[in-house]
Amino acid sequence: MRSAFIDKLIKRMDRLEPGEVQAVVLDLVREKKFQEKVFEALQEGVILLDTEGKVSYVNRAACTFFGLEQNQVLGQRLAQGVRGLDWNELLKPGTVVSRDLEIFYPENRYLNFYITSIDDDSPLGFVMLIRDVTETRKRTEEQLESERLNAFTLLAAGVAHELGNPLNSLTIHLQLLERRLKKMGAKGEALREHLDVATGEIRRLDFIIGQFLAAIRPTQPQLQRVQLRELLEECVRFLQPEIEQAKVKLKLDLRSDLPSMPLDANQMKQAFYNLIRNACQAMPNGGTLTISGTFTDYEVRLNFEDTGKGISAEQMGKLFQPFATTR
Repeated sequence: MRSAFIDKLIKRMDRLEPGEVQAVVLDLVREKKFQEKVFEALQEGVILLDTEGKVSYVNRAACTFFGLEQNQVLGQRLAQGVRGLDWNELLKPGTVVSRDLEIFYPENRYLNFYITSIDDDSPLGFVMLIRDVTETRKRTEEQLESERLNAFTLLAAGVAHELGNPLNSLTIHLQLLERRLKKMGAKGEALREHLDVATGEIRRLDFIIGQFLAAIRPTQPQLQRVQLRELLEECVRFLQPEIEQAKVKLKLDLRSDLPSMPLDANQMKQAFYNLIRNACQAMPNGGTLTISGTFTDYEVRLNFEDTGKGISAEQMGKLFQPFATTR
């Protein structure tokens, strides 16, 4: 409709009075500004490209998604600002593309972009619409992860139960064997060492299964007031041989007046053990681990900072997935 109006206007241009031309131009300018304001208000990103792939318009949302500066990207090829895509393949006249894309700059997002060519009698350019689907993708992944974890929990509980039954049977038979060895006197004493080793290993397996079941069936925290500094220092003393073996220099920068808090000491110890061990493993050639602690009226903050190479952007998304590891 608007294109037909402009075509008629061009044909009549030489017959229009200057005042009429001015009115039409002002009307077009006002309409253009209105359309730009509408585009700027959208949460979706909008990018208009000419036939060479140069940006003729980009709204605020698109700049936010891709970390672009609006005044710098105009007139430039989009490939210079948004890398990692085959723009020669995407920007072909007559093509329509809809695709999901994971980006890591300026922040980790999942974007859905839709590209279509704008054609009249000949190609005029392309329009690109971008939606942030991070939350939708995250909810879907969380649901799938929850389903996988539930299935794994059921499987693991079943396996642990099946392992527990023969272990109980072995324990009973070892107890019977121990009674027979006692009746054998000196001859039985020669075999007692082997019996003790077998009994100890069965206890260790039983303990591992118990810990495993506790991990997949989390228990309610047993809260008691605990002094954080003392708890953390106890963990450091326990892990000191591992820290020294890893050639890691440990720095403790904890406020002496860190408050006591209602915590489950055993669960917090396990969290501290994991953080310290992960830090040591992140520095295979040695380094420095700094543990600092401070607090405000609202929170207590403990920071574990190592001099390792850090976590890649790809692994950041898996940081809190159960049983996820890079080893």
